Amino acid sequence: MIWKEILIRYGELSTKGRNKKDFISRLRTNIRHTFSDIGQLNILTERDRMHIEIENEEQYDVLMERLPKVFGIQSFSPVSICEKNLEDMKKLALTVMEQFKDRQITFKVEVRRSDKSFPLESHELQREIGGAVLSKNPNISVNVKKPDVELRVEVRKNAIYMMAQIIQGAGGMPVGSNGKSLLMLSGGIDSPVAGYLLMKRGVRLEAIHFFSPPYTSDNSLQKVKDLANELTKFGANIRLHVIPFTEIQVLIKERVPANTIMTTTRRLMMRIADKVREDIGALGIVTGESLGQVASQTLESLTAINDVTNTPILRPLIAFDKLEIIDIAEQIGTYETSIRPYEDCCTIFTPANPKTKPKVEKVNYYESFTEFDELIERAVRNREVYKFPEQKKKDKFEDLL
Repeated sequence: MIWKEILIRYGELSTKGRNKKDFISRLRTNIRHTFSDIGQLNILTERDRMHIEIENEEQYDVLMERLPKVFGIQSFSPVSICEKNLEDMKKLALTVMEQFKDRQITFKVEVRRSDKSFPLESHELQREIGGAVLSKNPNISVNVKKPDVELRVEVRKNAIYMMAQIIQGAGGMPVGSNGKSLLMLSGGIDSPVAGYLLMKRGVRLEAIHFFSPPYTSDNSLQKVKDLANELTKFGANIRLHVIPFTEIQVLIKERVPANTIMTTTRRLMMRIADKVREDIGALGIVTGESLGQVASQTLESLTAINDVTNTPILRPLIAFDKLEIIDIAEQIGTYETSIRPYEDCCTIFTPANPKTKPKVEKVNYYESFTEFDELIERAVRNREVYKFPEQKKKDKFEDLL
């Protein structure tokens, strides 16, 4: 195998000031977490980029598969290394460019000489290496303005480093660099996408789900667990808090007018989420709400829901339409799980004509006849917590085989 390291470019992290090293340290930690199953990685960090040493082909394959999902990486390139002499450089250039032998492409050679003592100037290296590639590859031609492939050559103190691929990363900020929030994870299409977008901005997530058996099934809960597990592939562990919600939801149906059931249900969910948020030390609550998508997501409804908390409510999908949300869900791999036909608690007891413009004072009035506080405390106290990604249980007979 010719690849010896992977060069990572930070992108947005490069714009940071004095705290830049904190963001870089967080990215390094997240990369180590993402690849903990393939052993300890040797990672060298610099101000504007990072280097991961490759020990074998299996490790290389895993890195190339998972790195595009790690937030904080703008792009990355597999890198090959040779001795600091012209003949070895030409041979390596031919080897690196072999991957394009079945395509008609344009290219150019870009040289970076951090070792200024190297005897050949940049333009000389460009001419010599470019000529060597062209003489052996009739399918390749030169385009210095907008090439299909840029063969990058770096002359460093210890060796020559060469690369010809630039693979796009996930962009954004390293997860955990912008605090922690609690994601309200329903099991539908929207909330996992909202979680993904907040993770992309560096927010570490825990999730909360409201479970109402027997009106909702174990299959619906498993769907939510699978979605939480899907989100962990973007570089962080997630804890899922499952709230027993049946008692509260039945009481709402009995005590408030039918057309305000949806508003009161969302308000009590928010009150419970706020208590869990406080308990885990999170700074905000994340929802998948999109303005006007359903009755509970009109501006008046959102105002009524917000009325029960002073905590920041983060709604990254607020201006997205449904097709845009579906596109992202398909891209990140959550869509097929989200559309499994199992109802969540938001779809039960749904009135035929829910209020689209509820008045805060009227909702408060209807709720004032029922003491919800003790039920809320009990639901928070009796919640179950699951950790993802799930650890594979070791077979107790494995050591005997």
